[in-house]
Amino acid sequence: MAFLSFFGRVLFVSVFMLSAWQEYQDYGVDGGAAAKSLGPKFDTVTKHFTTQTGLQVPDFEIKFAVAAAIGLKTLGGIFFILGSNIGALLLLLHQAIIPTIVYDFYNYDIDTTEFAQLFVKFTQNLALAGALLFFIGMKNSLPRRTLKKKSVVKAKTG
Repeated sequence: MAFLSFFGRVLFVSVFMLSAWQEYQDYGVDGGAAAKSLGPKFDTVTKHFTTQTGLQVPDFEIKFAVAAAIGLKTLGGIFFILGSNIGALLLLLHQAIIPTIVYDFYNYDIDTTEFAQLFVKFTQNLALAGALLFFIGMKNSLPRRTLKKKSVVKAKTG
């Protein structure tokens, strides 16, 4: 049973690790294709955030956000494979931030094909976040094994 759990975690994390590897291979000096596609979407989200809250989002190069996403997926994946809640929390942090920016279906009309494609990808990432929450919940609900003290048998004298 332990092997099946480990194998399931490896399969689950493969989604994150393979995308992190692909983004790392394409990263280059400017952040690669991920930075080029994330840049305009991040600008739209920050403008919307500023108009709604009045708070200014600090300026930074988008390639650092891509590097942070690669790091979250890589570290979170490694820790998750090892069965750690920290790995699940790192992957959950990634799922809370990046898909809401990348899959901006809310900027399109419901009748367009872009809306349908982005909404499907967003809901798939929502399912991944749900699986991570399930893992954290199950990990915290299982009772911890307590080591039983072995009784020492004393030899009778006399």
